[in-house]
Amino acid sequence: MSASPAQTPGQDRQPKADRRGGRDRREMARGGAMVALAAIFIAFALSNLNQVKVDWIFGSGHAPLIIVIVISLLVGIVLTYLVERLSRKRRR
Repeated sequence: MSASPAQTPGQDRQPKADRRGGRDRREMARGGAMVALAAIFIAFALSNLNQVKVDWIFGSGHAPLIIVIVISLLVGIVLTYLVERLSRKRRR
């Protein structure tokens, strides 16, 4: 059997998602997980709107607790990235 000149073998196959007319299970699970995480984050943010006193390096002030948590998370991510990058340079 030979393939027609317009198509080469394998081109006639469509991805699983296209054949079923929708998304595959992995994409559906990923989407559901993202929605669940977004709902958890929103609930967490809404429960942490109280003003708290924050002692910064230079001075102090009041800020919503969720802002303090997010800033702490971002500082931790940046510091982790920098330490990992430094350790990779030393290994070379």
